[in-house]
Amino acid sequence: MMKQVDFSRCLTLLIVLLAPLGTLLAQEQAVFAAEAVRFKAQVAKDGLALQTLLDDDLYYLHSNGLVENKQDFITSVNGGKIVYQQMTATDHRIRLYGKTAVVYGLVKVAGAYQGEPFDISLYYTSVYRKKRGKWLLMNWQSTKKL
Repeated sequence: MMKQVDFSRCLTLLIVLLAPLGTLLAQEQAVFAAEAVRFKAQVAKDGLALQTLLDDDLYYLHSNGLVENKQDFITSVNGGKIVYQQMTATDHRIRLYGKTAVVYGLVKVAGAYQGEPFDISLYYTSVYRKKRGKWLLMNWQSTKKL
């Protein structure tokens, strides 16, 4: 004799099992979106936006060895010391650890540093933390792709 399958029970179980996956994907998309908005703010020299996108404890290590904190970085971008004309992630991945996200990959960056133009591809690692419902950049480190 065949046993009848309770489809509503199976569907409920499937939803319970897949719910964390949906939440994880939503969190990943939120981090990637925060990074894309930050890239746009850097290109636009939007210091007000950067103020809200960067963690107060920011540690920003540029590919040329320059290290900046949050205020230094915003001042560099607003003042024209660093001019970003393009920042496009061409390949990136993410690892989530609760309220911390590590993004790593390749980014195409064009602009000028102290008036000297650059057009480079960088391997990068960025670390975000979720604070009051927003993903904020707290660490950036990049190195030039050879």
